[in-house]
Amino acid sequence: MTLLSYQVFMAVVEQQSFQKAAQVLKLTPSAISHAVSAMESELGSALFVRSRQGIYLTSYGKELFPYIKNVLNSDEYLQQAVAQFNGMQKGLVRIGTFNSACVEWMPSLLKGFEREYPEVRLDIYQGTYRDVYQWLKDGVVDLGFLSASSVGELSGTPVYEDRIVCVTPKDFQPRHPGYVTVEELRGQRFVVQREGCDADVNHFMEKYHLSGTGGSRILDDMSAIALVMGGYGVCLVPELVVRHLPFPVSVYPLDVEEKRTIVLATVRSQVSAPAVHRMHDYITEHFRAAAAEGRPVSAPAE
Repeated sequence: MTLLSYQVFMAVVEQQSFQKAAQVLKLTPSAISHAVSAMESELGSALFVRSRQGIYLTSYGKELFPYIKNVLNSDEYLQQAVAQFNGMQKGLVRIGTFNSACVEWMPSLLKGFEREYPEVRLDIYQGTYRDVYQWLKDGVVDLGFLSASSVGELSGTPVYEDRIVCVTPKDFQPRHPGYVTVEELRGQRFVVQREGCDADVNHFMEKYHLSGTGGSRILDDMSAIALVMGGYGVCLVPELVVRHLPFPVSVYPLDVEEKRTIVLATVRSQVSAPAVHRMHDYITEHFRAAAAEGRPVSAPAE
């Protein structure tokens, strides 16, 4: 199989259509269909399910996906290395991030990096911890923001810590001025995010046996806080989430100090493309400098 065969495979996976894959690769749909059929013939098994709803990977195709992705990544790394040897700063960096990191950090990080390396393309993938972890494992992204509790066997560089805080409706009256106790939270109705969305808060609740009541399983931070605003309950979130809240709610520290450690994770740091190395170093230096100067990471350096 040729590199083009792998490119066709990946384009069909991403577009879920031979027609759209053909447009992306600037080929004819018949050329895409022929390339896929040739791959399936050579491999001895179907890679895609063709249906009226779209084109989807078979179980065999899903097994091959990370290997084919790695081949394409290796070609990208080679092209970037050649460009670097020739004095050109080019390449592609794909970054996975969860919601609050995307909102608070990515605009500043992207703007600063593109100012220094205008020829490097940056692609951003937003999802849950679980999504980012799997994207890194499958080679879909090169770098990813994860919590230390979700990084697993991946390589991770700690970049930031924030404490767990409690978000309540405006009319909530804590027993103690200015903070909420764990004991006070027992029996409260909680707005809880879905499993895999906020592992650190789930671990916190398990540690302190805060089951609460309520049947919410929310996907994103702002939706959870909107429900709190409406009086549905309270929620626990990392402090980064509430830095710029658009809702009239109250935020209280807790009587226990529990923090989330955020890491910049990668799978193959030793064989990453030059542009990925540059982005990794840029991000870690950005966080180090912000901590040293006592300014928020999202704020530009003077």
